[in-house]
Amino acid sequence: MEFRSGLIAFASILAWSAFDVAVAQSPHQFTGIAAYYSTDYSGRTACGDTYDPNKFTAAHRSLPFGTRLRVIDPRSKRSVVVVVNDRGPFTKGRVLDLSLAAAKALHMTGRGLMKITAVVEPNVTTETATR
Repeated sequence: MEFRSGLIAFASILAWSAFDVAVAQSPHQFTGIAAYYSTDYSGRTACGDTYDPNKFTAAHRSLPFGTRLRVIDPRSKRSVVVVVNDRGPFTKGRVLDLSLAAAKALHMTGRGLMKITAVVEPNVTTETATR
């Protein structure tokens, strides 16, 4: 009897923790630590573009290229919209690498690393009527 109640308790804890992970890993919103590209960086991004430190771009491990993210500093409430055009970051514990322009707009260049919340922005398509 004790074994069965222990098994039920274990199963319910396991189910609850699996639910918790699913919520934290929402495909539309995530939080974590962001860094930014070095001021000396130059080169190509994973999508083939030349890195431009003046554009609002970011690197993410798995989001499709072209995904628009609103990146928010929860402390200051500043936010920017960036476009994913690169892969990374490859440092454990980080969720985004931001371009220099995005980092400056968020006032994070003095800090280096910053806890952020990122929200996937809906795709905005413009359609033109043809006759």
